[in-house]
Amino acid sequence: MAENRAETRSGARDEERGRTAEDERNRTDTDQGSATRTERQREERVRPVRQRTPWWVKAVGAAAFVLALLFAGLKLSLVPGLDDFLGSRTNDRTGPTLLQSVQDLSRYDAASGNFQVVVDLEKDAKLLPDAVRGTRTLYVGAGTVDAYVDLGRVKDKDVTVDEGRTTATLRLPHAALGKPALDPDRSYTVSKQRGLLDRLGDFFSDNPGSEQAVQQLAVKHIADAANESRLTARAEQNTTRMLEGLLRSLGFTTVKVTYA
Repeated sequence: MAENRAETRSGARDEERGRTAEDERNRTDTDQGSATRTERQREERVRPVRQRTPWWVKAVGAAAFVLALLFAGLKLSLVPGLDDFLGSRTNDRTGPTLLQSVQDLSRYDAASGNFQVVVDLEKDAKLLPDAVRGTRTLYVGAGTVDAYVDLGRVKDKDVTVDEGRTTATLRLPHAALGKPALDPDRSYTVSKQRGLLDRLGDFFSDNPGSEQAVQQLAVKHIADAANESRLTARAEQNTTRMLEGLLRSLGFTTVKVTYA
C-alpha cells in the first residue's frame, strides 16, 4: 500500500512538472509571436505610404508651366536692349529673284487713291471663353488703288480726224480700278489677343502669328471704298486733259473725248 501511494505521488509530481514545462513553452511561443507582431507593426508604421497624384493636379501643373513659359517669353521680348545683349542678329538668306513673265500694258494710270482702314477681326468659340479659345486682332491697313483707262482697247474706228486735221474725236472705254496694293511700311498690327489654346497652337505651328486673314480683309474693305469713291471719274477727267494737251501740241485745235 505504501509503495502504491509513493508511486502515485511520484506520477502526480511528474505530470505536474510536465504541465509546468508545457506552459512555459507556450508562454515562450506566445511572447515570441507577440514580439514578431510588434516588430511588423513598427515596420508598417515606419514604412511611408505612397499615394498617387490625381490627374487633374498634373494637368493644372502642366498648364501653369506653359503659362509661365509664355509669360517669360513675353516679358523678355519687352525688355529693351535684350536682343543686343544676347547677341541676336538677322541674316538675309534670300535666294535670287526670278523673272517669271513679262506683261505688256497699254493702259494709262490717270488717278491713284490712298486708303487706310482699321480692321477689327474677332474669332471665338461657342462653348469656350475667350481666355481659352479665341483671337481678336486690330490691324491698320494702308494701301493704294489706281484708276486707269485701257488705251489698248481703242480701235481705228474709235478715232476720227477731219480733212483739215484740226478736229479730232476719240471714243475711249470707261476707266477701271486696279487691285488694291497694301503698303507694308504703313500697315501694322496694333494688338493681337489670343486664348490659351490658340497660343499653344501657334507654338506648334509652322506659321505662327500669320496676318493673312486681316490683310485679306483690309484689301477687301479698301476695294469697297474705292468702288464707292469717284476715283474712276477723276481718272477720266485726267485722261481727257492729257489727250487734249497732247493733240493740241500736234496742231489740233479741237479735241473731243467721249467714254463708252
